[in-house]
Amino acid sequence: MEKIYPDAAAALDGLLRDGLLIAAGGFGICGIPERLLDAVQASGVKDLTFASNNAGIDNEGIGKLLRTRQVKKMIASYVGENKEFERQYLAGELEVEFCPQGTLAERMRAGGAGIPGFYTKTGVGTLVAEGKETKVFDGEEYVLERGIFADLSLVKAWKADETGNIMFRKTARNFNVPVATCGKVCLVEVEEIVPVGSFDPDCIHLPGVFVQRLILGAPYDKKIEFRTIREREAA
Repeated sequence: MEKIYPDAAAALDGLLRDGLLIAAGGFGICGIPERLLDAVQASGVKDLTFASNNAGIDNEGIGKLLRTRQVKKMIASYVGENKEFERQYLAGELEVEFCPQGTLAERMRAGGAGIPGFYTKTGVGTLVAEGKETKVFDGEEYVLERGIFADLSLVKAWKADETGNIMFRKTARNFNVPVATCGKVCLVEVEEIVPVGSFDPDCIHLPGVFVQRLILGAPYDKKIEFRTIREREAA
């Protein structure tokens, strides 16, 4: 099966509709599938639910789709760098399901493994546990968390071979692996596509069996969230 598509719009063709649950990789603006997110924005689909560690920053990553009011709900762990997210949430315009970071990663991993739910101590006795089933094991209370089963997974990686085997670069791996496994269809954008056989099998972070569609997204700008500078001290 041919997995390589000419661009993000082509890779998303036939997959987008209103009301999708989309899992998106990234942490801040590190390892975010920016080409795919831009194509989702350009498509005009709306009422989307995103499962992602955070919503990027203002006008970057998922933040762009917040600006265009295409996101109905966020399932996220950290949202402190996005003022538009904050404004919409406080105004009651955006539904938010806050999820502890490790629990969010495990919910995605569970979905990818076909596990509908699991018990964890994280969040017991807090707002996180409100409305959720709890159970006592060996005298300790645990809360039931549901696995995330997404309609689409959007992933950013470093390199891929032509069959979709994937390598990530350092911390840009972040949430991208559990995101990739929990969607019905996984789309990956990469900085480089290499011939089959180029990778040492032990260096493959995500096997191609999880990847349905692939695009070359390069060149990328290496963005940072905040630039902090100080005056050089006199010698």
